[in-house]
Amino acid sequence: MEEGLAEAVRLVDSRYGGMRNKDKARNEAVEMRLRGERAEEGWLWEEALPLGDAIRCVELWECGAGSGVSRGSSGAGSGGGPLASLAACVEQARREAGAPMQGPGPQAAGDASLRSRRWARAAADAGGSSPGTARAAARAREALAAAAQQAAAAMQGRALLRSEAHALLEGAAADMGGALQLAQMLGWLRLAGAVAAEHGRRRRECRCRRCGSGEAHMHRTPCAACGRMCAYCSACLTMGRSRECELLVLGMPALLLEADGSIPADLHKWQLSPAQAAATESALQFIEAPTKPYQHQQDKEFLLWAVTGAGKTEMIFPLVESVLSRGGRALIATPRRDVVIELDPRIRRAFPQARVVTLYGGSEQRWEEGDITLATTHQLMRFHQAFDLVIIDELDAYPYHGDPILHYAADKSRAPHAPKLLLSATPPTELQRRVKSGQLPHARVPVRYHRHPLPVPVLLRTPSVAKLLQTRKIPKALLTALNHSLNRGAQLFIFVQRISQVEPMAKLLSVLLKQSAVEGTSSQDPDRADKVSRFRKSGIRVLVTTTILERGVTIPRSDVYILDADGRLFDEASLVQMAGRAGRSGDDPNGFVYFCGRERTGAQAAAVSQIRGMNRIARKCGYLLPEEQANSWRWSKLFKRSN
Repeated sequence: MEEGLAEAVRLVDSRYGGMRNKDKARNEAVEMRLRGERAEEGWLWEEALPLGDAIRCVELWECGAGSGVSRGSSGAGSGGGPLASLAACVEQARREAGAPMQGPGPQAAGDASLRSRRWARAAADAGGSSPGTARAAARAREALAAAAQQAAAAMQGRALLRSEAHALLEGAAADMGGALQLAQMLGWLRLAGAVAAEHGRRRRECRCRRCGSGEAHMHRTPCAACGRMCAYCSACLTMGRSRECELLVLGMPALLLEADGSIPADLHKWQLSPAQAAATESALQFIEAPTKPYQHQQDKEFLLWAVTGAGKTEMIFPLVESVLSRGGRALIATPRRDVVIELDPRIRRAFPQARVVTLYGGSEQRWEEGDITLATTHQLMRFHQAFDLVIIDELDAYPYHGDPILHYAADKSRAPHAPKLLLSATPPTELQRRVKSGQLPHARVPVRYHRHPLPVPVLLRTPSVAKLLQTRKIPKALLTALNHSLNRGAQLFIFVQRISQVEPMAKLLSVLLKQSAVEGTSSQDPDRADKVSRFRKSGIRVLVTTTILERGVTIPRSDVYILDADGRLFDEASLVQMAGRAGRSGDDPNGFVYFCGRERTGAQAAAVSQIRGMNRIARKCGYLLPEEQANSWRWSKLFKRSN
């Protein structure tokens, strides 16, 4: 095997120099291996080691940590030389792993010759072989070299466990393990332990290299694969078991794109509104700016703060086009699977010539490579420095919001030079703080595409939902508002805090409103997709639900009622998102929003303040339709008095 790898290295170096030259600037250490010199000798440790120990041993060897012994001497039994250095690396790797020592440390150098041997090309060549055997060996080496090149190309920008890499490369070579090893020797990819010690810490303090989780998420069990107590990561277990003796295959990163610094003059071809065009132009300037040396990843983030219904998807089209025109790859990620599936046809229509890959749990395109990748944020764990533009939509939504693992995966998926575009109508507090302090470049879109002001919520004082269900009555003011919404032809979102309240409230409203087309749904409803579909088709007039429908559902003519709006589960972001279900259509831009509760809370006040602030910015910038400029001011004063 060692002869084949050494010969294949020489073969690839001479016949596939184009790929080597392309990657030359990435790793000077790799380039030193690729000078075209044939391997003349090697040092082999014949005793089988657990994968994690073997990888750590290689790391120690490459950084010269093998007890500081010189490798220049060929002596094996003199207490020095490469064999002693190799033995020292093995013992140190075992010591860090907490494994039992195989013998007293001072005797490691003396015993090295019993567990290792020297391989020399001269001795191998002296053995001779028949012409037929030599030709077969040459064909095998050539096949291995071709398989290594294919593996490197397929693995570019990916981070896969060994079993996943083999599934991706299925049928590419008979000896896929050898092809991956050869690709690593050439610097085309990197093999590492899926779970390994953190830099500068003891071996037992492990971190998952796939999801970034630390020791708190490590569990150790007897492992049938390596025969010892082996750590695995519980944080990303749903994506496959990442364990200490498992191999993680890391492809090479995307190449640096050329920055032309020009902004297309025909943004109007995307039919953007003035507010959309202004924000898109700012984002284009940011992503096309040259990358500064040693620029921190956080300095390459841009926030697109757009109100609900502003048309964020249309605004990212020119950005994706810019990256594709320069030969790059774009990623559009969102926490929710249904949003990914909904985006797929829109992206394909906008970019009919591009290869679009859509990834989520159970996706049939799991191993395909595309110019544009749509993915749930969990799927980003399988990428490594792959994309030239990373767009995170609905970054404030569950489960991405507050999950450091998904944030780590998003950052790991972008190339070192790549910008990250953040999209949100309700950015988390930390991002808002960075915006105010000038630390986060951003652009605001304070108005919807139809250029009408956002509906400002009205406060209705009502008893709690529990009290309404107990008395089976609702206040007259609330009943009047509900009937007014129905009489004007609107469909109604009724939001409650608890899943247990959905069905009882739906039945109560059906009786009091004398409506048969009243339904309830939640995350636990197996018929949720069917009910949402019927709601979109106007088959349901009143839908009682939870925050599960605060995003992603657009009804042309709708009013919103948020019951128990003073409850702890409804924060500012949730209230703004739920309020954003009203007024989204140009045919009915002035929908009604009601915050129903016993008292006014800070979250309600902040939500109203944010909505009014966006209307104020839109009016000041002239983004509202002319007839709406004066109306917006009058409505703002009216709602201020009513609240």
